[in-house]
Amino acid sequence: MGSPHFGRAAERLHVSVARVSQAIKKQERAIGAELFARNSHSVRLTRLGEQLRDDLRHLHQGLTQSLERARQAARGVTGTLCLGMIPGNVHAREGTVDVLVTWLPVEEPDLTVGPVLFTDPRVLAVATDHELATRPIASIEMLADFLHTDAPLAPGYWADGFIPPHTPRGHRIVRGPRVTHMEELLALVSVGEVVNSLPAHSARYWNRPDIAWLPFHDFEALTYALVWCTEAETDAVRALGPLHLGRPLWNP
Repeated sequence: MGSPHFGRAAERLHVSVARVSQAIKKQERAIGAELFARNSHSVRLTRLGEQLRDDLRHLHQGLTQSLERARQAARGVTGTLCLGMIPGNVHAREGTVDVLVTWLPVEEPDLTVGPVLFTDPRVLAVATDHELATRPIASIEMLADFLHTDAPLAPGYWADGFIPPHTPRGHRIVRGPRVTHMEELLALVSVGEVVNSLPAHSARYWNRPDIAWLPFHDFEALTYALVWCTEAETDAVRALGPLHLGRPLWNP
């Protein structure tokens, strides 16, 4: 917390500066000592004022949180939701998350697909010293020439939605080592053991000097949506957004 400024405080409280000054003087009289040191150039907290500020900080935070919970309850929204974010969280049924952000399609009958959040183009991650690293763009046909990673314990159709088993010309895309974490995947890419198709936001959030990112010119974008276990649906889950596809709510 910086030096107090009565003008800003008055503006935030929607009162006059004089009203703020009067309230502070009233508290100083009640305490029996000055809370602020004032001169013609500045206003700053005294040591006693700093002590009181620090003592009240947790109380203020608790009050703010209580008021926010009350506002949420007044709107019929209560409780806490655990949101699982890609990559790496593919098990919506395990109960570790209430709602999962994942790519489509999701076709299991016990899962509900909620609103679409965003679509993201795909990029090809390769080591900076890889033979493909100097290419300006990538093609899905390139994937048939190099090993790709595999995701464990994933429905076949869902994994195929991320990386198909064959290129449009019918060449097989070979999936190699199984990975469960993005760090593990990027480590394999960085040493040239694999190349990997990923959503474009990966280049922003996982950018590193030993990996080059090539945009695809012929690979359709991935579509991401909220997904949850139907039998575990609650009012809080439904309050996340309209339960239909096709309404973008967020861009990565």
